[in-house]
Amino acid sequence: MGVGVNFVKKRLILFENTAFLLVYMLKYTRVENQATLKRAENQAAHKHAENKRLDEGVGMELKADNGDGIDSWKEVTLIYSAALRQIETKMEILNDEFQHVHQYNPIEHIKARIKTPESIVKKLKRNGYESTIENMVKYINDIAGIRIICSFTSDIYRIADMISEQRDIKVIAVKDYITFPKASGYKSYHMIVTVPVYLSDRTVDTKVEIQIRTVAMDFWASLEHKIHYKFEGDAPEHIKSELVECAKMVSDLDARMLSLNEEILAISREREKNEDI
Repeated sequence: MGVGVNFVKKRLILFENTAFLLVYMLKYTRVENQATLKRAENQAAHKHAENKRLDEGVGMELKADNGDGIDSWKEVTLIYSAALRQIETKMEILNDEFQHVHQYNPIEHIKARIKTPESIVKKLKRNGYESTIENMVKYINDIAGIRIICSFTSDIYRIADMISEQRDIKVIAVKDYITFPKASGYKSYHMIVTVPVYLSDRTVDTKVEIQIRTVAMDFWASLEHKIHYKFEGDAPEHIKSELVECAKMVSDLDARMLSLNEEILAISREREKNEDI
């Protein structure tokens, strides 16, 4: 039985109205990306002095040498940046292939970053470790971090499976904060993986943290992070409660957008089927 024209029109109008909010969030995240690039440019002027300070042993001991021969912050940056580029390239290739095979891109955009020396030192001290290169390579899993932003929740698990199936990527740990959200309302899918970085004289298996989330999840997480930073992790209870309520709204939006997308695809298939008759 065919789908009525009026029904199709109503559902398409509903999809357009709901999609408007998603478009707004897409624009927001793109603005965030531009702001991130700007901040990176502003920070670039300080990196040379920072690296020199660190290499002289101020704030972090750099004498220790781990099993992979990494013995300076500059080498850390080199190796972890190379690992990030490998993961980014793999994701771009998979996204292009998906477009070629399915005429659909599951990845909206990708963000990548190297953790700052100050953040690494704070995390080591917080966990009771001495601030050395050896300890940061051994105990800090998110020195290199990459965030993959998707349209729908179904894309998250599809991408996670594609990553796991890469022969040279080893999955060390997974945390599914989508199925099991944090108490704050935070949702995302986290993977700790290792990727081989091939140097002239050795191969270094390098850890990278991968976060996969929807546009809506990233929208919420970006604002929550700013609020958390503003209050130094001690936001008033009414603000925390409001954030949890907003997280529920974001989850509802993701579910509705996924449902609408699946319905639109079903309608499209039905219309194509009727046209072939």
